Amino acid sequence: MKASLAHIVLFILLACSSPATYAQGSKPAGQAPDSAVANAALDTAGASYDASADLQSDEDAPMPEGSQGLHKELKTKFIEGNAGFMSLVALALVIGLAFCIERIVFLSLSEINAKKFMSDIDSKIQSGEIENAKQICRSTRGPVASICYQGLERINGSLADIERSIVSYGTVQAANLEKGCSWITLFIAMAPSLGFLGTVVGMVMAFDQIQQAGDISPTIVAAGMKVALITTIFGIIVALILQLFYNYILSKIDHLTSQMEESAISLLDSLAKYKIK
Repeated sequence: MKASLAHIVLFILLACSSPATYAQGSKPAGQAPDSAVANAALDTAGASYDASADLQSDEDAPMPEGSQGLHKELKTKFIEGNAGFMSLVALALVIGLAFCIERIVFLSLSEINAKKFMSDIDSKIQSGEIENAKQICRSTRGPVASICYQGLERINGSLADIERSIVSYGTVQAANLEKGCSWITLFIAMAPSLGFLGTVVGMVMAFDQIQQAGDISPTIVAAGMKVALITTIFGIIVALILQLFYNYILSKIDHLTSQMEESAISLLDSLAKYKIK
């Protein structure tokens, strides 16, 4: 575009200067000839064209090999590490994530709108429709509905007996919520331990190479040190990933536990009002 604009300007200059040349026959003193003006315009157009072409070539140039994605670099480093220990670290990540996903799915399915649920149960109890309240508990998933059903099953007993039943069954439900969390903590501790074990093995490999070569040059030590550092890095990364999922699981367990406690209190209040009638 710049080259075309320069050619148009050149054409206008030549068109404007040609009649004057033919009419006067010569240029006044100190004025550059038309050929000099034309050459200057052509030089400007060529320079503009070269600059635009260089800019385009720089944009189209391929990225250097070192600037690859993060996942490709991690994959490369994983392959460069010791196969035995890196496989163990990867196995810890896969199994740990399997337990995390199972817990997250289970806890997500256990969550309900506890306030609306208890409002429906309270309305059924106050109207004397105990069987309908039990049916609502049976058709609703989650620990909140389970402890409410246990309390309604013992509605003919005293409030103290009902409270003991709710507390005992609530303990069982809380244990079910925490099922499998001990395995997640095991893999959180195991991943960096495997990484540190790979570090020790890499150091031993480095000293073995020094002993065989009889020299302490950086080239000889680099291979063993590289294995040591890579295994440690990946072990820590796996532990961090599993720790994030584990904390999320604990937050969901705390939320469900608080829902169970609030629902148990609301159920006892509803049953107390029902018995007073």
